[in-house]
Amino acid sequence: MTGPIGQEPELREEVVEFVARQIQVRGVTGPAVMFLEASRPYRPLGSQAMLFFDPVLRDLFGGDMAELQRVIADETGIERLIERLEEIDEEPGFDA
Repeated sequence: MTGPIGQEPELREEVVEFVARQIQVRGVTGPAVMFLEASRPYRPLGSQAMLFFDPVLRDLFGGDMAELQRVIADETGIERLIERLEEIDEEPGFDA
C-alpha cells in the first residue's frame, strides 16, 4: 500500500530515520520538534518551502532531496518524523 503521494511506507521510514539521525547528530532535536509542531498551520505550503530551502538542505543532508521533499510534503511523513525525533530524544545514553 502506498501513501497519498505514492510513497512506499518502508521508503518513508528510511528517509524519516535518516533525517531524524542527522538532526540528532547536529544536536537540534528539541528545536526541530518545536519547529515542526509550530509549523502545523503552514504545512500545505511545505512543498513550496522545500523548493526555496533546497540549496541549504542539500548542504545539510547531501544528495538528492526528492524523497525528503516527499516526506515533508506528506502529513503522515511529518508526523512520523516528529514521533521519531521524540523517540530519539528519549533514548538513554545519548548526550550531545
